[in-house]
Amino acid sequence: MLPEGIPWRNKHGREFDMTQTCPCGRDRSYADCCGRFLDGPDRPEAAEELMRSRYTAYVLERIDYLRDTLWPRNQPLFDMAATARWAGENHWAGLTVIDVRDGGPADREGTVLFEARFLSAGQLHTHRECSRFKKKKGRWFYVEAVPE
Repeated sequence: MLPEGIPWRNKHGREFDMTQTCPCGRDRSYADCCGRFLDGPDRPEAAEELMRSRYTAYVLERIDYLRDTLWPRNQPLFDMAATARWAGENHWAGLTVIDVRDGGPADREGTVLFEARFLSAGQLHTHRECSRFKKKKGRWFYVEAVPE
């Protein structure tokens, strides 16, 4: 993890200062929010935290985190190059959590309905998804998109 105040730069030259507000939309610094999961030893305790940290991983192009938080059976099918290309081609414009069902620290499964906004080729798009999460050996994983 970089010390606070030192900007991180992705491969496209976009800078991100660890003291900035976290891209996931919570009113906390990156270091105190999703940075604890992407750069530190902490793991999300709830499905919503994992979903938010995965959105942040797209923003920061941390493709390894996206693979590592994918349900283990699905990891071999994950296309890192295509995901990296897609994440890097878009400008992430915000995340809205619409609904959370289960997925708390005591749960084994949960869903999170969200909208992620991004600019692609000069147009604003909204990706709306109800994501299913499962816990295995005390750790949350993203499993799949499910119908609302």
